[in-house]
Amino acid sequence: MSSAPTTPPSVDKVDGFSRKSVRKARQKRSQSSSQFRSQGKPIELTPLPLLKDVPSSEQPELFLKKLQQCCVIFDFMDTLSDLKMKEYKRSTLNELVDYITISRGCLTEQTYPEVVRMVSCNIFRTLPPSDSNEFDPEEDEPTLEASWPHLQLVYEFFIRFLESQEFQPSIAKKYIDQKFVLQLLELFDSEDPRERDYLKTVLHRIYGKFLGLRAFIRKQINNIFLSIINGFALPLKAEHKQFLVKVLIPLHTVRSLSLFHAQVIRGLMKFWPKTCSQKEVMFLGELEEILDVIEPSQFVKIQEPLFKQIAKCVSSPHFQVAERALYYWNNEYIMSLIEENSNVILPIMFSSLYRISKEHWNPAIVALVYNVLKAFMEMNSTMFDELTATYKSDRQRKKQKQKQKNQKKIGGLSNLALIVL
Repeated sequence: MSSAPTTPPSVDKVDGFSRKSVRKARQKRSQSSSQFRSQGKPIELTPLPLLKDVPSSEQPELFLKKLQQCCVIFDFMDTLSDLKMKEYKRSTLNELVDYITISRGCLTEQTYPEVVRMVSCNIFRTLPPSDSNEFDPEEDEPTLEASWPHLQLVYEFFIRFLESQEFQPSIAKKYIDQKFVLQLLELFDSEDPRERDYLKTVLHRIYGKFLGLRAFIRKQINNIFLSIINGFALPLKAEHKQFLVKVLIPLHTVRSLSLFHAQVIRGLMKFWPKTCSQKEVMFLGELEEILDVIEPSQFVKIQEPLFKQIAKCVSSPHFQVAERALYYWNNEYIMSLIEENSNVILPIMFSSLYRISKEHWNPAIVALVYNVLKAFMEMNSTMFDELTATYKSDRQRKKQKQKQKNQKKIGGLSNLALIVL
């Protein structure tokens, strides 16, 4: 009799075109497994009687023998090998699940090391390499574990073991220790969503049963994930705000930024790159994604620091940075936000745009700047004319001051020459 999973995982087909920015379609990911034998003779397991067919006095010994048999690992990448023995192990695992669920007095002290050994032999393994360095669980087909017909039953058995009324943590803690927990956490890298579902249940049961491991589990999870947030509710908790400031935003300073592009604005301003043009282009791309969905009321709060930074980017001598910033004016929604707030944004951007239109070395950038200036002139012609006049007047004044300064220098040098002579 087969037992249904305690928490049956569901695997939905992944929609690779669910986001606005459609990625290039990728090939479906084939099944894979890290459990295989490179070579060797066919595996033969000696059939054992069913537990229910032997006297209750013989069941504990037979239970141990079946646990030991289930430590044997089969090659699931070879679909034709050991078919009979694979089915025998599967049926044995099913039997063990039923036995530990129904029977009483089956968890003797001798069974604990054998249970943990069987589970460890099956689940702890080197995971297969990912087909992609940037695997996205929302868009990419996962690599499924080919040994799942056995692996699922092993997880199910282990959960029933941990949930048993006869389970004694005081005995089990000798075998389910910190090393075991670390190996368990490493398995969360599995791409198979079914396995991750079972792992969550197993870790939760261990956390509930072993008080001495709780602090260690929290510390290790914190080291790996830094924080776990099931969802945000308003008002935000203080710990979530701290997580944003202390963890998410500083992630933008590391080289592997593209792996965890968090959506923040003021934090981006604080950690804006100063020497890496490639990262600066990435920041600009992230900002545009945020501005695509920002509410007008929120936009007003950040428009001044935002466009001061954009003005710096537009003035960048690196043409890719300047070009990416100027592309904002090709976004209809951003343009509508700029138009609604042109009285604030135009004075911030004007001097940079006007100077670039006269001085930038790249003709493509100059052409884009002319388009932006034209758009601003159409949005607010009165302010545009005032800023133009003010800019020219300031330029003339600066030129006059520089001329007077140069004349003073020349006069000073002439006087010095006369004194020397």
